[in-house]
Amino acid sequence: MAKIKRQLSGMPVVYHRAGGIDIGSRFHVVSIPPDLSEKAVRTFQAFTSDLHSMADWLVEVGVTTVAMESTDVYWIPVYEILEDRGLVVILANARDAKGVPGRKTDVNDAQWLQKLHAYGLLKASFRPDRQISALRSYMRQRERHLDYCAAHIQHMHKVLTFMNLQLHHVMSDITGVTGIKIIRAIVSGQRNPQQLTAMRDVRRKVSEATLFTALTGNFQPEHLFALEQALLLYDFYQYGVHDCDEKITEILDTLNQSKPMPEASLPKPRHKTRQPNALNFNVREALYRLVRTDLTQIHGIGPYLALRMVSECGTDLSRWRSAKHFTSWLTLSPGNKISDGKVLSSHSRKTNNRITAHLRLAATTVGRTNTALGAFYRRLSARIGKAKAVTATARKIAILFYNAMRYGIDYRDPGSNHYEQQYRKHVVKNLHQRAAEFGFSLHEIKRVS
Repeated sequence: MAKIKRQLSGMPVVYHRAGGIDIGSRFHVVSIPPDLSEKAVRTFQAFTSDLHSMADWLVEVGVTTVAMESTDVYWIPVYEILEDRGLVVILANARDAKGVPGRKTDVNDAQWLQKLHAYGLLKASFRPDRQISALRSYMRQRERHLDYCAAHIQHMHKVLTFMNLQLHHVMSDITGVTGIKIIRAIVSGQRNPQQLTAMRDVRRKVSEATLFTALTGNFQPEHLFALEQALLLYDFYQYGVHDCDEKITEILDTLNQSKPMPEASLPKPRHKTRQPNALNFNVREALYRLVRTDLTQIHGIGPYLALRMVSECGTDLSRWRSAKHFTSWLTLSPGNKISDGKVLSSHSRKTNNRITAHLRLAATTVGRTNTALGAFYRRLSARIGKAKAVTATARKIAILFYNAMRYGIDYRDPGSNHYEQQYRKHVVKNLHQRAAEFGFSLHEIKRVS
């Protein structure tokens, strides 16, 4: 420990007025350079008044930038209060600020963070501005409500099975227009299969006779009570989703207030079908005005995923120097673990990044389409396996998103045939080069039809 500190002491100081904070659940330990105050380490409780006292003290002694680790969610109020006071707050990854072996105390952690930050050895984790952060919070809250809804849909599915109502066998979604109408009628007291069958939407492919048979069940009071409870909770979270949609609309309207209307009109959507659990407003139009490009033209990115990515990354992607840095942040790039000139591992890192999970799902969906990205996925899937093909395709989609957001590049799909032809030319060119290296030449064999 002492040896490493001596090594650090010989390095040039980059930030002379840098502080370090060890975040805790009940109190926070703050360390500043000894030349700024007689008491270089102070402890503040986690109450809001104490956080303001911390901010007052840091401003008073002349600290201009502060580093802290992203400890659970305890860092969020500290970050926001210090940011409001004009301090530059560095949210460091715990992996980058990992302490050296030796004594482990809160004071040592704070001093270690302060030293690393003063010498410019900490990289700031990405955090969007306040408006985008609010949009991100509403989107995450909406997803949480949908997760709770899914649990209660499973409860309804189970109760219907108890009553031997085979509704899930005749329709793919029991919470669709027909399914939810029938469930509400059953909860309201309707038991007649003929009356329930009459609620069938005319667009349903299932016949009335099949639906009549499926809706003939064994209605027991305890099962009906459980169905009523599950429906009530499902509706409650649906109301929560609707409230989140209103807040998301307000945030987008605020972000678009200073944005003039784009000169070019919004391109036609690639798909006219409405996605399940879609937001209840025109997402494409709001995003087109905000980012000046139609992100949904990229295969695999629908209106919801486009808004989800903007809420997580913001609108200024220049914070990542290149698309390679962006995909590395998403942990979609190969790892680079090398020792003694030997590649020990090239696996991509594990991550909890929410966008990465969405991009992987999008890559799986794109793999079934007749597009260039779909052909890319199928080629890699046959050669190196589906898992790696999903990662590689997700990386492609992320690069297209980065180029569209930062440089305004419009994506035009060349099609799977064009991709296969380009890939064939690339392979043939490599074969000619390899043959020439060994003193051979290749000639095309003309097939006789």
